[in-house]
Amino acid sequence: METHSTSTHRVAVLDEDLCKPKKCGLECIVYCPVNKTGGECIIQREDDGKAVISEDLCTGCGICVKKCPFEAIVIVNLAKELGDHKIHQYGINSFRVYHLPTPKKGTVIGLLGRNGMGKSTIINILAGNIRPNLGKYDNNQLAWDDILDNFRGTELKSHFEKIASGTLRVSIKPQLVYLIPKTFKGTARELLKKYDERQVFDTLVNDLGLTNILDNSVSQLSGGELQRLAVAVAFSKDADYYFFDEPSSYNDIYQRLQVARVIKRLADEGKSVMVVEHDLTLLDYLSDYIHILYGEPGAYGIVSPLQSIKVGINNFLEGFIPSENIRFRDRSYKFDNSGQNEDVVLEKPLAKYSNLTKSYTSFKLTANSGQIREGEIVGLVGANALGKTTLMKLIAGIEKPDSGNIEMSAKISYKPQYLQQEHEGDTRSLLSTAYQAPIEGSAVENHILIPMGIKRLYDKNINTLSGGELQKVAVCATLVRPANIYALDEPSAFLDVEDRISLAKFLHRFVKAEGKSAMIIDHDMQLIDLVSDSLVIFTGTPAMEGIAHNPMNKEDGMNQFLRTLAITYRKDETTGRPRINKMGGRLDRKQKDSGDYYSRRI
Repeated sequence: METHSTSTHRVAVLDEDLCKPKKCGLECIVYCPVNKTGGECIIQREDDGKAVISEDLCTGCGICVKKCPFEAIVIVNLAKELGDHKIHQYGINSFRVYHLPTPKKGTVIGLLGRNGMGKSTIINILAGNIRPNLGKYDNNQLAWDDILDNFRGTELKSHFEKIASGTLRVSIKPQLVYLIPKTFKGTARELLKKYDERQVFDTLVNDLGLTNILDNSVSQLSGGELQRLAVAVAFSKDADYYFFDEPSSYNDIYQRLQVARVIKRLADEGKSVMVVEHDLTLLDYLSDYIHILYGEPGAYGIVSPLQSIKVGINNFLEGFIPSENIRFRDRSYKFDNSGQNEDVVLEKPLAKYSNLTKSYTSFKLTANSGQIREGEIVGLVGANALGKTTLMKLIAGIEKPDSGNIEMSAKISYKPQYLQQEHEGDTRSLLSTAYQAPIEGSAVENHILIPMGIKRLYDKNINTLSGGELQKVAVCATLVRPANIYALDEPSAFLDVEDRISLAKFLHRFVKAEGKSAMIIDHDMQLIDLVSDSLVIFTGTPAMEGIAHNPMNKEDGMNQFLRTLAITYRKDETTGRPRINKMGGRLDRKQKDSGDYYSRRI
C-alpha cells in the first residue's frame, strides 16, 4: 500500500555505522506514528537488531530522524518523476544515485559536489565496473537489454553499448594514489613504461616534472610525486574515456597547473575526459562543462544536467539550479571583493622573529624577519619542499633555529600536515583530551564543533574516519586547545569544495571574533584568498634551498605570487570568486601589461 503523496518519491536511508540499537532504546520504532497504529513502517532486522524502514509505508513525518540519538536516519521526499531516473541502489535503506553525467568527445567534463554524493559509484558505472541496477537491488544482475532500453534516446546508450560488448577502453586515475606502492613493486620509470601505450613517455616526464624520480622506487615517492605519476600513467593508456579523480591532491599550485595542462591536452586530442576536483579555481581552469552533484551525503546523490563551467560553478555556489528550479542548499556562498579586512587589529604582535636559518643534511631555510599580530591570519604560500612547514614548526617551538631569535607572547596550537589515526578511542574522547575537559555542553561545542559539523562523529572511532572527516576533526582538535595562535598545515586536504569554503569562512570568523591569530599553509589558492590578511611567499630551489620573504599585505602578496606562476586572476562578476584567465587571452594580456595579476575589478 502506497501511503505517501503520489507526487513524491520517498528516500529512507540508515547509516549502519551510526545505528546502535543496544544503546538507543529503539526510539525510531517506538515513536513511529505508523507503528503506533499497528503498521510495520520500522522494524528490527533479525541478524543484528538494526532498523529497517519501509519507504512505501513511511509518511515522511521525520519523527524517527529527530528521535534517533545517533543521527543515523535520513528521510527525504523527492519529486516522484526522479524515481524513474534512479540509476543504482545498493540495497534497502542504502545509498542510491539518480541520473548520470554524459561523457563528450573533445571536452573535459567536471563533476562538482560534496563527498558522499556517489562519485565512486558514478566512476565505476561509467567505467563498466558496476552494472547499474536501476534501483532493482533485489536482482542479482540486471540484463543489458533492460539497461540499454532505459537509456534509449540518450547519448549514454552508445556508451553502455560499448560496455556491454566489452569494447569500451577506459583509463582511470584513482583517488587513493598512496595505495599504488602496494600494487606495484618497482621504479617510477618501470611503471610508466609498462603503461605507455601512446608513446608519450618523454613528453610526460618533462611536462609533469618527473625527471628526477624516474629511478626511485614507487614506495619511496612523496604524495605529490605519486599523484603526478598516476596522472602520467592514466594519460599514457590508449583509451576512449579518461577519468581523473582528484588529480590536484598533494601537489603545490605550480604542479596543479602542470597537471591541468596535461589533462586538457587529452581533450584537445578528441578524447572524452571527466574530472572530479575540489580545488574550485583549478576545476574552473581545467573544465569545459560541469555537472553538479547534490543530495544528502551518504544517502542519495543527484547528477544535474550539463552546464557551462561558469554558470555551473556559480549555480553550485548559489545552491540553486534555475533550469531545474531546484534549491539544494539553504545558503549561498559569496566572496569578499574589497580586498580589505578592516576588522584586523594590527597593533599588538603576538609573535616576532628575526632573520632565521635552519639547515638539514641537504636543505637550508632562510627566513626574513616578520611578525604575527593579534587578529591576523598569515598565509604561507609557495612550491612544495621550500620550507613552509619548517618555518611553521620553528615559530610553534617544535624545532629550534640554527640562528636568529623568536619572541613569543602567546600559546600556539599546531595541526601537522600529515594526520595520524593512532588515537585509541572515538572522536568525543580525542576532542575532550585536546580541550582538557568534557566537550559536550561546553562553549567550544557550540562555537566550534557544531558549526564544523563534528557532533555526528562523536561516537565514531578515529581509525574509521574518512580522510575528510579526520581532517575536520584534526582542525577542531587544534582550535579547541587553549591558544592564541593556531598553526594549520594544509587544512583543506581531503575536504570537498563545500567544506573548504565553509572552513575558510569559519576560520576567518572565529579568529576575528575570538581575538586570536592564525598561520595557514595551503595550496588551494581560493582558501588562501578567502582567509588571509597577509602572505609570506617562499621561493628557492625545492628540496635544496628555501627563502621565506618578509610578510606583505594580501593584495601585494597575491600579485607577486601570481606573477611567479605567470597566471592572472579576475573576480567573477556574480559571486566574486577568483578565476584564472585563459593563458594568452585578452584579459590575461591586459592584466600582465598593467602588472595587475590579482585584479579586483568586477
